[in-house]
Amino acid sequence: MMKHYNTSGTCARAIEFETSDGVLTACRFVGGCPGNTQGVAKLAVGRKVEDVIAMLKGIQCRNGTSCPDQLAKALEADMAGIA
Repeated sequence: MMKHYNTSGTCARAIEFETSDGVLTACRFVGGCPGNTQGVAKLAVGRKVEDVIAMLKGIQCRNGTSCPDQLAKALEADMAGIA
């Protein structure tokens, strides 16, 4: 089941993602720079959620966050049962 996360402070407005057995199985950014967001999504899919969070959390672009950082926040919220 795809989950929806509204981003904050980025060009992308939202992230839609799916996980299964602790692995990110699908990811799509809504808005943002298509090349960058498609690249981040393609590199993240197939990896363990914890590894994606560790790789992307804290990456800065503007406003103290970035699209990759927002993906990490979305996955953390999902793990905590918030997303």
